[in-house]
Amino acid sequence: MNNSQNRDVRAKVALETLKILESGFYTNHKGATVDIKEDLKIAINSTVLYKPDTFANIENEHEKIRNEKEPKMSNIEITDETTISAARRLVADEGFDEVVCLNFASAKNPGGGFLSGSQAQEESLARSSGLYPCISQMKEMYDYNWGIKTCLYSDYMIYSPKVPIFRDDNNKLLNEASLVSFITAPAVNAGVVREREKGNIEKIHSVMINRIKKILLIAALNNNRAIVLGAYGCGVFRNKAEDVAEYFRKVLVEDGYKLLFDKIVFAIYDNSADKAKIRVFEQALLK
Repeated sequence: MNNSQNRDVRAKVALETLKILESGFYTNHKGATVDIKEDLKIAINSTVLYKPDTFANIENEHEKIRNEKEPKMSNIEITDETTISAARRLVADEGFDEVVCLNFASAKNPGGGFLSGSQAQEESLARSSGLYPCISQMKEMYDYNWGIKTCLYSDYMIYSPKVPIFRDDNNKLLNEASLVSFITAPAVNAGVVREREKGNIEKIHSVMINRIKKILLIAALNNNRAIVLGAYGCGVFRNKAEDVAEYFRKVLVEDGYKLLFDKIVFAIYDNSADKAKIRVFEQALLK
């Protein structure tokens, strides 16, 4: 199957997903009806928009959370799997009932290009879950990012709790839906900044560091014990894996944010022969 056919198949799956979300149920491969209507309604109504100025002082907020909560086990794991696989594993196999995943989001379009069959992490999440209606209602974030004239983008973020996941990585409908939370936050589009915004290149590092801190604070404030991260912004936004791994090392290890969680999974689906991207994160976070 060529790329055009693959894209057409993904676009068809996206439309099927929209129909499932509209009806509130689907039929699994056993012929049983799986009802997600109430869970989806709660997720949509409970979704929260965090504005760039939500955390006036990041370090004070971090210290406050650390003082209020018991230190966690902070086990960091680097795995060769997708975000969906990692989230389902944490819920089904490891017994975590409060799991949050970072959605490597488009800054301007909810779900990225999932309706047209594009393939990246956010598109996969949107095809596989009830995430799309949760985030598409937050027009303020997308309008703001359209309006600003920088691909550093903003610290607007969306927290969507207990969203039903009902497809696997192969787009197959699951026998039962899993409930997983999401933080939707765009990375810096480093490729465009380097090419067109020479004056902002030196800001990439600090913007990404602060954005990652805010993501982790939102996860902790919402009582998530396990978080699924990854090679954030290393796709079409062209952040270097070495840079992103170092951002996470600084925040999680050096600045102590790992103590906010029992389990931190970097789900990095790497189909290359040498697994170079995975090795970069292992060297930064597990050494």
